[in-house]
Amino acid sequence: MSICLRRRELIAALGGAAAWPLAARAQQGGGMRRIGMLMGGDENGTRTNLSAFTRALADLGWTDGRNVRMDPRYGGGDINRIRALAPELVGLQPDIILTSNTPPTTAVQRETRTIPIVFVNVADPVASGLVPRLNRPGGKITGFAGYEATLGGKWLELLSEIAPGLKRAAVMFNPDTAPASAYMPSFETAARSLKVAPAIAPVHGDGEIESWERAGGRPCRHPGFIHERASRGDHIGGGPKQPTGDFLES
Repeated sequence: MSICLRRRELIAALGGAAAWPLAARAQQGGGMRRIGMLMGGDENGTRTNLSAFTRALADLGWTDGRNVRMDPRYGGGDINRIRALAPELVGLQPDIILTSNTPPTTAVQRETRTIPIVFVNVADPVASGLVPRLNRPGGKITGFAGYEATLGGKWLELLSEIAPGLKRAAVMFNPDTAPASAYMPSFETAARSLKVAPAIAPVHGDGEIESWERAGGRPCRHPGFIHERASRGDHIGGGPKQPTGDFLES
């Protein structure tokens, strides 16, 4: 397991990771191989990445419709829909399942321990309970963490530049979908250096977001949290008088 910083390298590596179990099973004989996919967002939001993934597989000799079949499913940012799609996908008995984001990965792992799983853009695979450690994930699951843990401190440094005189800041995240524990040590170290009071802000909906912001906090909002709510068109908070640190993928 590793952390990739460049999208192209990530997509190519992901294609290679997915192709490995396909090749292993191909050596055992049989017909067309099958890749199940459970994406956290909607089809429009993942089309570009899925296209890049398909091209990377083709470069490795696996062409959709010729020797491999893709079975994509889209959660649309809805945790209940994601949980319902996971057993459906596992029931197809694909050779491998590709997942994107934390909720789809945990949902699929809950349904199978025998089908290989390759995940991408999981914020904290260890804190999410997906793997025991990053360097040796074990079992039949591997993939790529979406963000490096030391970014927590960088988020706060950038936020302090946006809001000079910052006194209190928190990492805002949804504990059900995007744990933030990996980022807290660097966040707290930066807070001590900047003389900012650090806090942690687990929120589940608009009411909790607005309550926390009314209390005067400045959130460094977890990227997975922002992506999840933006994909549904939900309120994300902030405004001209409410500096926030929203750090999305480039």
